[in-house]
Amino acid sequence: MSGNGGSGTSAGSASHADKRPNELLTSWFARSGWSKGELARQVNRRARQLGANHISTDTSRVRRWLDGENPREPIPRILSELFSERFGVVVSVEDLGLRSTRPTPSATGVDLPWTGPQTVALLSEFSRSDLMLARRGFLGSSLALSAGPSLIEPMQRWLVPTPSAGPSAEGESAAPTSRARGRLSRPELDLLESTAVMFRRWDAQCGGGLRRKAVVGQLHEVTDLLQEPQTGITRAKLFKVAAELAELAGWMSYDVGLQPTAQKYFVLALHAAKEAGDRPLGSYILSSMSRQMIHLGRPDDALELIHLAQYGSRDCAGPRTQSMLYAMEARAYANMGQPGRTKRAVRMAEDIFAEADEWDEPDPDWIRFFSEAELYGENSHSFRDLAYVAGRSPAYASLADPLMRRAVELFAKDEEHQRSYALNLIGMATVHLLRREPEESAVLAKEAMGIAKKVRSERVNTRIRKTVDTAVRDFGDLGEVVDLTERLAVELPETAEAV
Repeated sequence: MSGNGGSGTSAGSASHADKRPNELLTSWFARSGWSKGELARQVNRRARQLGANHISTDTSRVRRWLDGENPREPIPRILSELFSERFGVVVSVEDLGLRSTRPTPSATGVDLPWTGPQTVALLSEFSRSDLMLARRGFLGSSLALSAGPSLIEPMQRWLVPTPSAGPSAEGESAAPTSRARGRLSRPELDLLESTAVMFRRWDAQCGGGLRRKAVVGQLHEVTDLLQEPQTGITRAKLFKVAAELAELAGWMSYDVGLQPTAQKYFVLALHAAKEAGDRPLGSYILSSMSRQMIHLGRPDDALELIHLAQYGSRDCAGPRTQSMLYAMEARAYANMGQPGRTKRAVRMAEDIFAEADEWDEPDPDWIRFFSEAELYGENSHSFRDLAYVAGRSPAYASLADPLMRRAVELFAKDEEHQRSYALNLIGMATVHLLRREPEESAVLAKEAMGIAKKVRSERVNTRIRKTVDTAVRDFGDLGEVVDLTERLAVELPETAEAV
């Protein structure tokens, strides 16, 4: 790697004499309105979020890219993400005239074998690598996000029956391995299951940045147990614990901005849920993947994932889970600009949630987060998103307003879900901006900043910054907005790193 932090030319690239100006990158850059210095700063900021602290780009390096130099990973992928966000469309590495290095199958990709032993091996390898890279302060840059058919088609196979899926007879043991430790006792299994519950509580209270490595470490321990002889039912329970921990590791990675890492954990979690024979848990994992796709501006993929989740769990998931899936379906439709289908999905989410208290079976812990407050929050965000897609429609903003107010009111009383409280405060702030009420928006954004300081969530921080940017763009001369930008620089300086 070059001395300036790994952003030099890639191996095997053309010599300086053979280089030609990169016309594609130059075209995108010219239309972006960025200066070379601004692009360099954005690349460095995104690299820090990935944990790639060795990246140090400057204006001369950007000039060399425009002149035809091909940067090393993760720079091409970072540039792809930045230009995609800038223009609101997917701008691939190839669209920028950059060569994408071919990643190793073990590090990237989602089309994995749906077999128990390989699922265990991949979980073990990925969690171990994550722990090792985290200790070095370098995370996620070797991974690539999958989207479109390359993501959806492999996920459809989670419903195809396999001989190994689900619990078998109590006396049946797993395939023998070289290790010969005794089988887990029931108290040991109960303790493992309780750790997933504990980590989930911590995530809701403190954000994904505080306990992520602990969750990954616990996941790695469970994969060790899965490589030992166990009874069939114990093995299925261990796969269930592994699926919950992998989903939580993915969720925490998503929360701190490690998007490719998050997707890989979600995919592995879905594989583990299949081995456990737990379709409701699989549908929940698919909903997390759907939420990530909405965040990344791919609502079509989000909708495909949600429909897959609904199809797979329609005859086995409780009302709370089904309501959550409809709420996520509404989010996808809203971001696709389909108001009729959005409203229908919102109504379905509300109607089915009303049946949750009458459900005669206990809900699994992973869906207990979906409270009345969460339902109001999701549905209000659907109308808020629809308002933006429809050109800042005041009508849809008015539909979002009462729902968001109720969500904020309920979360204010909930000490356990502080991150959700912050996210809904930000959501309410954006609704006020849509209704051209910047003073009220500034008050809520400041309150959200106070909570953001307590939770380590890059997702919360990013949404606050985007809301402040919108306020500055639309009402930059207003005293409250000027004060808000000054407060942001003090309260949430952009120096936090993903962990």
